[in-house]
Amino acid sequence: MRTKEGVQLVVSDVLGLRSPVGVAPTAVMATASRESARRVAEGTAPDGPVVAVVGLGYVGLPTALALADAGYSVVGCDTSEARLAAIKSAKVDVLDADLARLRRLAGTSRLALTTEVSSTASADFVIICVPTPVDDRLVPELRLLQRACASVAEHARAEQTIVLTSTTYVGCTRELLVNPLEARGFRVGQDVFVAFSPERIDPGNPAHLPEHTPRVVGGVTESCTRNAGELLRHTSARVQVVSSPEAAEMTKLLENTFRAVNISLANEFAEIARHFELDPVEIVRAAATKPYGFMPFYPGPGVGGHCIPCDPHYLLWQLRGARTQAPLISTAMDAIARRPHVVVARAAQVLAARGTPVSSARILVLGVTYKPNVADLRESPALTIINELRAAGAEVAFSDPHVQELSASGGLTLLATDDPSRHRWDMVIVHTLHRDADHSWLEGECVLDATYVFTEVASRHIP
Repeated sequence: MRTKEGVQLVVSDVLGLRSPVGVAPTAVMATASRESARRVAEGTAPDGPVVAVVGLGYVGLPTALALADAGYSVVGCDTSEARLAAIKSAKVDVLDADLARLRRLAGTSRLALTTEVSSTASADFVIICVPTPVDDRLVPELRLLQRACASVAEHARAEQTIVLTSTTYVGCTRELLVNPLEARGFRVGQDVFVAFSPERIDPGNPAHLPEHTPRVVGGVTESCTRNAGELLRHTSARVQVVSSPEAAEMTKLLENTFRAVNISLANEFAEIARHFELDPVEIVRAAATKPYGFMPFYPGPGVGGHCIPCDPHYLLWQLRGARTQAPLISTAMDAIARRPHVVVARAAQVLAARGTPVSSARILVLGVTYKPNVADLRESPALTIINELRAAGAEVAFSDPHVQELSASGGLTLLATDDPSRHRWDMVIVHTLHRDADHSWLEGECVLDATYVFTEVASRHIP
């Protein structure tokens, strides 16, 4: 079993930061931290300070790559050996620009990978990027975040700046980082520096690269905000300073709750438009020509990922504890949860009108990831749609160039249909459209178009 000091030395060696003989590693790193902060502020750091990124998922890995590309020496920490192996072999689902960065940085001193979260002790900056999902009862699943923050606080040292980016509840930064650090005797804002800066990663969308996206930063003190801002300004379009970690935490919750409410409204309008035999997308596009007071949101099969379906529940969970209600948000989240069921009910209605009961139908779900051009199934509405159709007796298959298999209810593993055009289907439910995929074969199918794209398909229906 390696000691904490042993881990520090290992990481330091990888990054070319070996301690002088007779000098303790912690003393060297404290001196390096002050010197690095000065050089970064002056823009004269040839090698850059050391940044530890805890959690190398859809947020952490792009963050680590952007920082390494900007000149920092990065230690990427993830407890999953499989994830680290995938990163080392460049077999990860990231944007082409990030994949190019990864291949360029592989094997260099700019990027070191480890499962030892204790290696954060050797860093000048620590960024925490672990996932924050909700459980089946829509209660925040905080164990990963709590463990990551506890480990970072345990191994924190003087002069270090710690930035939490994981979406969470208001007050979390103080509870999980500031309080444990102060319990260790640190004075936050003088000895160590703590801030919250919510992630703004849009997986699969090259139009929203991190370096083109502003970042919100709220520190415990002005010096905390300044230190975190100095780090993040190298990888973002600009830094928007807010007054506190709580203000930054609430900012993230507002961003995704705003989207949740408006997506819910767009889906409701789509059902209303169908009642009047109108095209909802045409209506949204027309409304979007108004140069003020309107932002377009488009209907779909539902919402997936760990942002919109999850983040507002952090706020609702916290408010329930305070016996406070947010009826508009609650209603919107209920509507988002219902949306896949609406798609299934509409599929049954269309099939019945064609004389085919769901129980004997062969149905293909086209695209199963939660959004285009990613391999991410988290909270995907397609999973609910598939399971409900199977429960009704339908024979269900799926096709998706990014997914080869998925787990359905009852412990069943479904394998992807590679060439769906070679089969005949009673219905094709279009769920997710990926870039460069050929969909011309849909012309001869009965299509339930949950993407609202295929207006020219003869037998096309919408939810």
